[in-house]
Amino acid sequence: MKQEQTEIPKKGHMAPLADRMRPKSMDEFVGQTHVLGERKFLRRVIQSGQLVSMIFWGPPGSGKTTLAKIIAERTRSYFISFSAVLSGVQDIRNVVKEAKERLKSYHQKTILFVDEIHRFNKAQQDAFLPHVEGGLITLMGATTENPSFEIISPLLSRTRIVVLNPLSPDEIEIIVKRALEDKERGLGTFEAHIDNDALSHIIAFADGDARRALNALEVVVLTTPPDSQGKRKINLEAAQEATQKRILLYDKSGEEHYNLISAFHKSMRGSDPDAALYWLARMIEAGEDPIYIARRMIRFASEDVGNADPKALEVAVSALQAFQVIGLPEGDLALAQATVYLATAPKSNALYKAYEEVKRDIGETGYLPVPLHIRNAPTTLMRRLGYGKGYKYAHNFSEGFVNQQYLPDDLKGRVYYLPSNRGYEAIIKERLEKWRKK
Repeated sequence: MKQEQTEIPKKGHMAPLADRMRPKSMDEFVGQTHVLGERKFLRRVIQSGQLVSMIFWGPPGSGKTTLAKIIAERTRSYFISFSAVLSGVQDIRNVVKEAKERLKSYHQKTILFVDEIHRFNKAQQDAFLPHVEGGLITLMGATTENPSFEIISPLLSRTRIVVLNPLSPDEIEIIVKRALEDKERGLGTFEAHIDNDALSHIIAFADGDARRALNALEVVVLTTPPDSQGKRKINLEAAQEATQKRILLYDKSGEEHYNLISAFHKSMRGSDPDAALYWLARMIEAGEDPIYIARRMIRFASEDVGNADPKALEVAVSALQAFQVIGLPEGDLALAQATVYLATAPKSNALYKAYEEVKRDIGETGYLPVPLHIRNAPTTLMRRLGYGKGYKYAHNFSEGFVNQQYLPDDLKGRVYYLPSNRGYEAIIKERLEKWRKK
């Protein structure tokens, strides 16, 4: 298990630029003003020197590890880095033993920093809990995923969740320029000059991630040869060459998975084909299973379009079948076609609401008996008992309709399906109103 002293050692030039440029104090830290601004929670914690167990939840390169180290430095605490993936319960016992000895011998508190804390298994969490409760260990975790999905409630209740945001383009620009100018830890000795287009490209490529920005900057500076005067002039072409296709932030089992599918569904429900196409492409480009997306569209066709356009279900099912035949990359257009159709179709949730009410009534009333007159009567005994007696065969009546009771007695007259005035449901509504008057 890797352990680190509180003091951040001077970084040699062999360390990556992002590591060398890691802020050592609050004065160097850029961004997260919503928690670090004047009178904000995290600034008050750091300035007071008090220790509070916290989980930093934010995207890559937003400063999670850096803030934990700054707090350790400020409070003069011993800093131990713990991997939730590589370490086990025995390692936790060793940490606890060391924390006890350090508190007893040096009166120094221990901060345990857990990277990827969302990967903590239950045994690890249970082993830590009493020592966090007792104050022996101050827990600080870092995660890119919603901790409420994986962290047990007792541990969550004893930590403060600090939500960090992606850095803004202006904040990334400050970090990049600082690294270019810093001659001790940065790239100042390389005499690198970056033009505005190249700078804008690196900022856009970073997508709010300071580490990604610095990694890209380091590559482009080191791979750009100096001119006759020893200066490295970096243009847009060089910046583009040094950066590869952006890796989209996405976890198919975490919160972002649900965020994107929710945005996709709600954009279609809101009849916005442009937004729906955008979220569709975001999911596909990030590696989401297209079959999962197609299944959600089939659900949408019944839940949000329903009988306002009965063809919507056919289109959604056809899109799934088309994708299964041709796959990616060609199959994405079948999904896109269905997305636009569903987004622009007339909407009705009448079917969805009707079925939900039916389920609710069944839950409250149980399994009510079928009225005798609509029961099946294949045997003489059943007919003697009244099965099927008085049943009116609809085809024997004009318009193929006859007014008779089909619901159980306790639900007689109950109306579940109330079609809208939109699309084909307007025709259904007119038809039902005519029948119900009879």
